[in-house]
Amino acid sequence: MIQQIQKQKELEQFLNSSLQSHQVLHIELMHNQIRIQNVPRLVSALAKCVNLSNLTINLWPHYIGAIGTLSLVSGLEKCVNLSNLTLKFDDNQIGDEEASSLGSYLGKCINLSNLTLSLEYNYFGYKGASGLGTGLAQCINLSNLTLNLKQNQIGDKGALGLGFELAKCINLSNLTLNLEKTQIGDENALALGSGLAQCINLSNLTLKLEGNKIGDKGAQGLCSSIGKCINLSNLTLNLDYIQIGDENASVLGSSLAQCINLSTLTLSLKCSQIGYKGASDLGSGLGKCINLSNLTLNLDQNQIGAIGTPYLVSGLGKCINLSNLTLNLDSNQIGDKGVSGLGTGLSQCINLSNLTLSLQCNQIGYEGASDLGSGLGKCINLSNLTLNLDTNLIGDKGASDLGSDLAQYINLSNLTLNLNGNYISDEGVSGLGSALANCVNLSNLILHLCDNLINISQKFKLIRQYFKSKRLVVFKKYIY
Repeated sequence: MIQQIQKQKELEQFLNSSLQSHQVLHIELMHNQIRIQNVPRLVSALAKCVNLSNLTINLWPHYIGAIGTLSLVSGLEKCVNLSNLTLKFDDNQIGDEEASSLGSYLGKCINLSNLTLSLEYNYFGYKGASGLGTGLAQCINLSNLTLNLKQNQIGDKGALGLGFELAKCINLSNLTLNLEKTQIGDENALALGSGLAQCINLSNLTLKLEGNKIGDKGAQGLCSSIGKCINLSNLTLNLDYIQIGDENASVLGSSLAQCINLSTLTLSLKCSQIGYKGASDLGSGLGKCINLSNLTLNLDQNQIGAIGTPYLVSGLGKCINLSNLTLNLDSNQIGDKGVSGLGTGLSQCINLSNLTLSLQCNQIGYEGASDLGSGLGKCINLSNLTLNLDTNLIGDKGASDLGSDLAQYINLSNLTLNLNGNYISDEGVSGLGSALANCVNLSNLILHLCDNLINISQKFKLIRQYFKSKRLVVFKKYIY
């Protein structure tokens, strides 16, 4: 039985219950639903829950403060059977001393195997982060760890200590580490990478470093370290707004190529100053991940251009097991030539069944749209397609040709098509509508045609045309 405590009344019932009988306990107390004077009573009660194996405590925001939060955790060391613990203490005024003490208390929970700890928007720095890491290193049975330290003042020294201590968690197989906007620089990134490389049993890793001060040296060391986690099967890496550049993108590609067991990869490199060479080398590295079946790649707002795009996708075409692909190349100055190469490259992904492709703001004209549609048509197993061509230049001919190409996708059942802001008039809409009506297996269609040159009567004609299709189960239109 799961005991839920969400209100003061429920808290009183828990305090007066048979405490030794509880095995699973969820405490969700927010917006001043726990009075500060009741914290010692709750601490005392938790210490008596000797058979507790699963505990969740969520206190947000800072209604009992750092001292109250710490007092609450102090009773956990007596819960000797505790194996699964979730603590959410976001925005609770926790400083260095409290974070270190929290780590110390957690280190005494020797049977912990699964821990989720969220401490974002607090006030601790490198001392607190290091102390927290020291405590976690004592949890020798820890196999699954989710640690959210977003927007604290950790800095280089803090990440250095944290990375060093995490390396001691030798049984760690699943790690989620959120260090967004924590003022990490080169030295810290290097240490963090070094620590992760020593977690030899890691199979699932999520690392979020968006918005830090990592430069060329730190990025190179971090990217290089990823390749040493040879048992990784699932990797999520967020390096948005970090100056990766071509050289480090190449290093990252080489490192990923060493992760031969990788099956699922989410890689976000938005605004990372990557040009055509970095994109080419990254694609080449990914092409060596022969077991990759799920890939999400965000390269929004880089400088890949018409030259880099075909090379990037050429590498992806070598991922013969790739079935699910999300690729964001918004604002990369790709143009017609680049998008034609993109279509040709993706045509090599013969096992692709689900594709989300975003090419917003890339100066793509009718030739590029037509070539893209023709190339994707060779992905014969494609059943779900989301295609975002918002704010390009495809015009009437591009819309009609793209529609004609889509009509040839014999297995396509779900289509989301965004053609907002593409100078399409009545003629283009008519051609697009007639062509899409021939998609024999299409059951779900979402169509975006806002900010074009379509008159009101043509809009209603388009709507009537689609509603006549007996095959469509869902039709959503955005054309105003």
